[in-house]
Amino acid sequence: MPEVLREHLIALSEQAVSIWISGGWSMVAIAFIAMVMFSLSVNVQLKLSAKGFKRVKEKLWRHWINHPKKREGHIGEMLDFVDSANTVEEMRSHFEELHSSETKPFVRDLRVIKICVSAAPLLGLLGTVTGMLSTFDALAKGSGGDKTMGMVAEGISEALVTTETGLIIALSGLLFSYMITRKFESYKAFLAHMETVCTQKLHKKNGKS
Repeated sequence: MPEVLREHLIALSEQAVSIWISGGWSMVAIAFIAMVMFSLSVNVQLKLSAKGFKRVKEKLWRHWINHPKKREGHIGEMLDFVDSANTVEEMRSHFEELHSSETKPFVRDLRVIKICVSAAPLLGLLGTVTGMLSTFDALAKGSGGDKTMGMVAEGISEALVTTETGLIIALSGLLFSYMITRKFESYKAFLAHMETVCTQKLHKKNGKS
């Protein structure tokens, strides 16, 4: 059974390579776009997960506000950063700096991902145009024999394969972009909520003193 499976996988990989090559030079550009888009998507997902805002319960980080020695991880580091504020204005300034440093890398990566999503179908369309040009060129210069029909088939194959690949990459990118954007918006909401909690506690502390 493993031997049969291995042969089946080899046959599928050879077929995939053959189809990919038939798409012409634009498939190289589409492959590059896909690699950039998927690598950035995975990178953003891992970075957002590393923030720990989903794992650390609100009750715990609220407790950390009044107990600095118990703070841990990235959330603990953020609380340490804003803890030096003595007034509400200073707290607001600290959180503005925190928001900027925490969100800018994700905004940049999401922008690149969206550019890749838009570029993939356009590259596929470009491959379609070049494929159709090859087809018309074969019809114009050919004598109508098997060689001409083969060149026509190659041109049509290039046109269809690039279009399909570009659309598949774009649709996959849209799904990844949606999932990442939702998680990123959740992280921004977490930062805003933390700012509200910390500001309220500082306000109460200053009111009692």
